[in-house]
Amino acid sequence: MNKSATYLLKRLGFYIIAGWAAITLNFFIPRLMPGDPISVMFASFRGKLKPEAMEALKQTFGFTNEPLLNKYFLYIKHLFQGDLGISTAYFPEKVSTIILSGLGWTLLLVGFSLTISFILGSLAGMFIAWRRDGKLDSIVPPSFAFISSFPYFFTAMILLYLLGFKLGWFPIRHAYNSNLTPSFNLPFILSCLHHAFLPASTLIFMGIGGWMLSMRNNMMATISTDYVSFAKSKGLSKNRIMIWYAAKNAILPIVTSFGMAIGFILNGTILTEIIFSYPGQGYILFQAVQAQDFQLMQGIFLTITLSVLAANWIIDIAVLVLDPRTRK
Repeated sequence: MNKSATYLLKRLGFYIIAGWAAITLNFFIPRLMPGDPISVMFASFRGKLKPEAMEALKQTFGFTNEPLLNKYFLYIKHLFQGDLGISTAYFPEKVSTIILSGLGWTLLLVGFSLTISFILGSLAGMFIAWRRDGKLDSIVPPSFAFISSFPYFFTAMILLYLLGFKLGWFPIRHAYNSNLTPSFNLPFILSCLHHAFLPASTLIFMGIGGWMLSMRNNMMATISTDYVSFAKSKGLSKNRIMIWYAAKNAILPIVTSFGMAIGFILNGTILTEIIFSYPGQGYILFQAVQAQDFQLMQGIFLTITLSVLAANWIIDIAVLVLDPRTRK
């Protein structure tokens, strides 16, 4: 077995152990929180249910007096069967169904925004570093560093007020027009894009600065290396040196950061989704916390954790392919 395969198997073993630890914490932490989701659910009926119904609800949702360890092993068993339980906040919907309903919207919004901000930020950082000490280098990085210091929700509220309330150019809530039925047709797609513009613009605008500064700093370090100087001495074109010698090596550390960011896509940007009432994972998580919906919180946290671990392992493979030095 070669070194690359051994390295990947070791990393996979590490991620499996980390996944088990995450599953265990995911089970115990919500149960250590004060409050009882069944009591919250019972109170929401305002006396319409008899007291005997509370015991039936506890049996249905697994809130029994069994030892915690027995509940843990039962939770593991159901988990491997793909059963994440029933949501108390969206009763009688299954947790897996609710997560899947928000997953598509989060992937559309945050996935698209992350990809666009990564591409634009990396390209901007590459050109600014290559033409260092110019006007762009003295204006653009400090400007985006200042803009990035603002929290997401602040920028979101400004865009919502100016472009949504004042000018009325874009919708201020939800993911599509309520008059439309979700289907794969042009009116529905255009409505989704129209509703996603403001939250996506917020995420792109706030994300470009970080990728740009990271790429610029890496490019500055790469430009001074011997192999770039050797390429210049061979008389290669500036664009070829910039892309294939400097940028190709400078972007490797950023790919790792991008992998981490991909993993956190499933979490969405909670405050942005709340402000725009966008029905993604972050908004669903916020509602689950408010309703003390243990099953739904567990399902979302588990999805986030496993996606981060999977993304990291995929990035390990990508780095092995992109960087020959890691295969030695």
